[in-house]
Amino acid sequence: MSGADGGELIPATRHALLGLPVEVAPRLLGAVLRVETAESSVAVRLTEVEAYHGQGTGDRPDPGSHARMGPTARNATMWGEPGHLYVYLSHGIHSCVNVVCGPEGVAGGILLRAGEVVEGVDAAFARRAAARVARDLARGPGRLGDAVGLRHPIHDGIDAVTGEEQAGASARLFLLGEPLADVASGPRVGVAGVAGTAAYPWRFWIPGDPTVSAFRWGRGASEA
Repeated sequence: MSGADGGELIPATRHALLGLPVEVAPRLLGAVLRVETAESSVAVRLTEVEAYHGQGTGDRPDPGSHARMGPTARNATMWGEPGHLYVYLSHGIHSCVNVVCGPEGVAGGILLRAGEVVEGVDAAFARRAAARVARDLARGPGRLGDAVGLRHPIHDGIDAVTGEEQAGASARLFLLGEPLADVASGPRVGVAGVAGTAAYPWRFWIPGDPTVSAFRWGRGASEA
């Protein structure tokens, strides 16, 4: 299996996702997430991701993380084994998809912010009727979740390593055999306070890719 740039794609393993989110996140660029349902199969080549650490990990606390205060019913999947998908609801509407990483019992997640639909374009358009052009189908985390058909809460915790079916869907993550050399990084998008500043350059993207989402500062965050 080959990626859009011709690089070899290999099935993700738990071992490949054992590092801290900020270490693993760049590795997901160019990777492909494929989700199959009874109706369709949609695959997205990942072009933009954001790292979020859990309580007690890394060299500094992450005030932007759902797991900053420890385990809760909402963030339980983040504390599980790597390779599962943490699917949460944003603003009561959008289902956002994260790849869990780090050892089991140590919370960490990588938000899939944007990607290019490389398989199942018609099915993605059916789910994203507001999209006018293909580049907008998965340009943003809520759009990406809609395009692939993963929904909170029924798909929270789905296993993207084994591909085991959950609530009528299965997901598989494929990584590039050779990570991309050209990767950009900067502050996370729309994250409030210090967690959204240059002190946390934990957003990673493929430079120049048209599917990367537009940047905006969060409330109380700025270049300073």
